[in-house]
Amino acid sequence: MEKKKKKRLEGIWDVKHMFESSLIIFFIIGALATTAVYYVNSDEQETSPPPLVHNAVNYDSLDGCDLFSGKWVYDNNSYPLYQELQCPYIPGEFACEQHGRINSNYQQWRWQPHACNLPRFDAREVLERLRGKRVIFVGDSVNRNQWISMVCMLQTVIPIGLKKMQKVANASLFSFKAFVSGSTRLFYDLSVYTTITSLQQRYTYINTNIQEYDVSIDFYWAPLLVESNADHPAKHKRNERVVHVQSIENHAKNWVNADVLVFNSYLWWGTPTLKILYGSSEDAKESNIVSNHRGYRMVLKIWSNWLRTHINHTRTRSYFMSMTATHKRGADWGKEGNANCLNETEPIMKDGFWESGSDMKMMRILELSLNKLKAKGVNVQMMNITQLTQYRKDAHPSIHRLFYSALKAKQLSNPLNYADCTHWCLPGVPDIWNELLLTYILRGVK
Repeated sequence: MEKKKKKRLEGIWDVKHMFESSLIIFFIIGALATTAVYYVNSDEQETSPPPLVHNAVNYDSLDGCDLFSGKWVYDNNSYPLYQELQCPYIPGEFACEQHGRINSNYQQWRWQPHACNLPRFDAREVLERLRGKRVIFVGDSVNRNQWISMVCMLQTVIPIGLKKMQKVANASLFSFKAFVSGSTRLFYDLSVYTTITSLQQRYTYINTNIQEYDVSIDFYWAPLLVESNADHPAKHKRNERVVHVQSIENHAKNWVNADVLVFNSYLWWGTPTLKILYGSSEDAKESNIVSNHRGYRMVLKIWSNWLRTHINHTRTRSYFMSMTATHKRGADWGKEGNANCLNETEPIMKDGFWESGSDMKMMRILELSLNKLKAKGVNVQMMNITQLTQYRKDAHPSIHRLFYSALKAKQLSNPLNYADCTHWCLPGVPDIWNELLLTYILRGVK
């Protein structure tokens, strides 16, 4: 009897013990779940951007204002629009701070038109208003400079850890894509295509409830617009400039589905003469040596004909960036000796200043070509950034950049010999070009 009672009590104790153990486990699981939810929510709060906010800027109200007539105003409250180290896509040739430049005042100047104010840049608003559109920059390394600037301006709203850059050897076309989820997270897709090897690599971050902006900001390397011996995006140093003046299709087929085309072509026309090949690039038998001005006219004529016959102008808006200043001759702004942009830290404030490296005749050839196109019903807006760049001798990389080939002893003995006074530090002047460009692009885009 005593044994049965003891056994019954042990059974009751086991049940009680199991119940209490289950209860303890339940509370532990609950606490862990609560903690997990807290950390998930905390992570989302850290990586998720605030909801889209629109400036409600009326870009159409800027019609009639000459955005290119103005002055530089120091503004260290509004600029730079991003920090150099915050944009991992800046290549070494534009990353001036990383290569020893200490003075950063060049980043803090705002372009102020005389007759109006530029809208404040808002990356989220740009992405929203360009939803589903493709913007392509076509041209040389200065246009690439501007494209990288645009990528840096837009990527500022994309959280850390949701971006990836993939490079493909010999790529002529680079594509930046931006995404946003329907709830809180933004997503980023950077695809790099090559038209040379026909390879494609694509990395996309995917989550449920994705609402895709599908905005592409692309760059296509075509420094002379038509085919030439400078078409390789990296290996293009040649003693002689050779242009296939009648061959544009192999390049242009990559642009036909763009909503916005942004062209430039100037740097590679700096040689006094060049060799022109006639016929297709595969079967070019006839050649001629012409002046750079004549060659530029010929290429712009081919480019204009292609643009007029291949682009749907009810869909696609086209822009042409004018030439930018190259501050290679310090005598232009009163310096003695062989000075150039090296060690310059302040803009030129003389109204209407013009440096000797800017070929006004080339600019007139471009204007005439665009006017002829307009007379045929094709409007290509010239973005006349030439004058505003004339003042900015302080904003070039100079010696504060990555040089991809070893510097020679003669260069190293005198930094003036290798200072880059052609390209522009980022952040910097190209950000202003993009603010001006977006002011035009977003007119009429709701």
